[in-house]
Amino acid sequence: MKNNKILNSVVVLHFDKPTYGLDIQSKDLRGAIAGLYPNEILLHQHYEDGLVKYRYPLVQYKYINKRCLIIGIEAGAKLLNDLSLVGKTILLFNDKYRIIKRDILFQEVSFGITETILSYSFLTPWLALKEKNYEQYQKLGTWQKRKALLEKILIGNLLSISKSLGYTVPEPIKVDIINLKEIQTSLKGTPMLGFLGT
Repeated sequence: MKNNKILNSVVVLHFDKPTYGLDIQSKDLRGAIAGLYPNEILLHQHYEDGLVKYRYPLVQYKYINKRCLIIGIEAGAKLLNDLSLVGKTILLFNDKYRIIKRDILFQEVSFGITETILSYSFLTPWLALKEKNYEQYQKLGTWQKRKALLEKILIGNLLSISKSLGYTVPEPIKVDIINLKEIQTSLKGTPMLGFLGT
């Protein structure tokens, strides 16, 4: 196994009232949490002047299985481990939610090339296509051609993540999309095509 170790944390937030009926998007949770700590650039990816910090986000926000999660990688994991969230109140859909508890899993995990094939599933929509490759994807007639394009994009995504974490990939990355379904989603209010699958 040619890899290294990185820090990873997963924080599960518990509130004083249920969030089950809400259609919480990552951007909603990011805005609510980042608003508590406007000076922590890792939480919102913006400089003080409002410009976007373009790099792989080391803090990510998810709403999975009706739970609000914050994922941290490397410096983001350290920040989340030290962040005081219990007792804070956030605003979601014009309603206040007080954080009454946080569960955190803070660990060191392997990151890199493995000798065996591993299986992964997208738990949230993968936004693989930008405007240019969306048009290319639409023009490809068969699933096999679309699959080949998506696999190439996924390899590019993995190379970008590796670069941002300071890991040099020592050999070619191989991916095989087993099943994938298209879903309509949005990013910052813009409709987009997303993918769920394995």
